[in-house]
Amino acid sequence: MKQQTIKDIARLCDVSVSTVSRVLNNHQDVSDEMRKRVMEVIQQNGYIPNNSARNLVRTSSDTIALVVRGASNPFFARVIKGVEQEIYRRGYSMILHQIGSDDDEIKTAAMIAKEKRLLGILFLGGRFNYSSEETDLLSIPFVCCTYTNTFGSLDSKSYSSVAIDDKKEAYDAVKRLYRSGHRRIAALVARTNDKSISELRFSGYMQALEECGLSLDMSLVMKTDSFNMPDAYEGMKRLIESKKDFTAVFTIADAMAIAAIKALADQGRRVPEDCSIISIDGIELSNYTIPTLTTLEQPADVIAKESACLLIDLIEGNGENRHVVLGTSLRQGNSLKRLL
Repeated sequence: MKQQTIKDIARLCDVSVSTVSRVLNNHQDVSDEMRKRVMEVIQQNGYIPNNSARNLVRTSSDTIALVVRGASNPFFARVIKGVEQEIYRRGYSMILHQIGSDDDEIKTAAMIAKEKRLLGILFLGGRFNYSSEETDLLSIPFVCCTYTNTFGSLDSKSYSSVAIDDKKEAYDAVKRLYRSGHRRIAALVARTNDKSISELRFSGYMQALEECGLSLDMSLVMKTDSFNMPDAYEGMKRLIESKKDFTAVFTIADAMAIAAIKALADQGRRVPEDCSIISIDGIELSNYTIPTLTTLEQPADVIAKESACLLIDLIEGNGENRHVVLGTSLRQGNSLKRLL
């Protein structure tokens, strides 16, 4: 297929070449609607811009990119800060690029790598299903931070990752509810088949139920279609209004648990007296819920440092691709009640 030029993109968008250029260079004088329109055409056509004039004269770079999918995720704040600190400590510079949940981080990264002469890329919160055809666009080292390529087809030796075992941690959370005497355990998930974190944590929920001798009741599984707090609130409200019998809820993320606690309170149910809640993440905000959320805390600072160090070792030729799996730690709050 013929390589698209910036003129081709401008023609397809029915805008000037200068407008496309301003979008690519993140100028502030472009409307969000126009920016979205141009980026959609760029991604649909697989266009990768040439280096800008200012980069053509550069012979070297010390830059690493952090590409973030789902920047609204409150857990990512600590990870981003930790990554930045470690990159600067090791003598490199960092650029942060945020993308929407439906954007393609690989094509975006390939574009940035070419334009900025990057040394390496950290993907934070990316997809779980890369193919080698996609990652072949990248000619520099990259690390998947907070996720792995569980549902993809990559050779494990071709990339690196730093993450928790999402399925195992969900399994442990549900087993903790079971050991506390709960038998009617509901789940608040984004989706059950998203080939991503929600599916993995839902899988851990199912495995725990099976090993505890409990039947899976899909009427106790509420799908919210997102991790957003408003959607989680509405999902919890629907679960309550269904009149189903449950004594505990496993939520796949702290933000969803916070929304669930409010939904329960608004419907006249007390946590943990009427319903226990446990979650995974350990975001700072969940320290301030009433009651304080019981959660399996991800080691955000360790994830950040391991990811940055792993990538820099690859850049400097001091290491090979590897996969670091970290555990969580229980942050004991007051949202879990032991039943008699």
